Amino acid sequence: MYAAVTLFVFMCLTATTYAEHHQPCHSPNMTGVMAVMTLKGEVKACGAFTYDSMGKKLRFRSNESSPTNTSLGLDLLMFFDEGIFYEIDSKNQSCVKKTLQCNLHPLDIPDDANFHSTITSGSPSIEGEGLKVNVWTGPMPGSKGHYSMSVTMGCLPVSTFYFTESTSFLFSQMDIELEIKDPDLLVVPSFCLGQPVEETPEGTVNSFLNEFM
Repeated sequence: MYAAVTLFVFMCLTATTYAEHHQPCHSPNMTGVMAVMTLKGEVKACGAFTYDSMGKKLRFRSNESSPTNTSLGLDLLMFFDEGIFYEIDSKNQSCVKKTLQCNLHPLDIPDDANFHSTITSGSPSIEGEGLKVNVWTGPMPGSKGHYSMSVTMGCLPVSTFYFTESTSFLFSQMDIELEIKDPDLLVVPSFCLGQPVEETPEGTVNSFLNEFM
């Protein structure tokens, strides 16, 4: 059933024509809340994010109040341009430094994304009751999966579906503010400095998305 729903949603979002030429926009600096769910309704994680659009840095910390049996306890610091990220454990003052093989994430449209449609969520005819978004799609590098990303006219991410052979995820962004409220969150903690890069097993693809799989 859920596979059918996933396919139906994907077809609805992709069954459009290229009526006009669009170039992918890039999100501004942001602070907000991100929720990650499977299409079966399982909450994988929910927490605060800070995104530096110029420096290509992302910090995501899952909400400790989320039910432990349905959510992941994550504290991730991603440096996309450098190809490095950290899994941080502030409580135990420890971290793991890893190589980042794939820089796909739900806060910015990839440069090679395909424009598919402009839609209005809610009502376009009632003032204040509709949200107009652009939908972008593309393949997931290193897999047979695809994504479908919805962003506002101002390039703020609203939601992204990721469809893979084994599972599917929905990333939703809420309460976005156009600023980096705490720049220190994008700085490597002192207890992580000098940490060697963990060896990546052959066949493993480290990415922001894979942390939820």
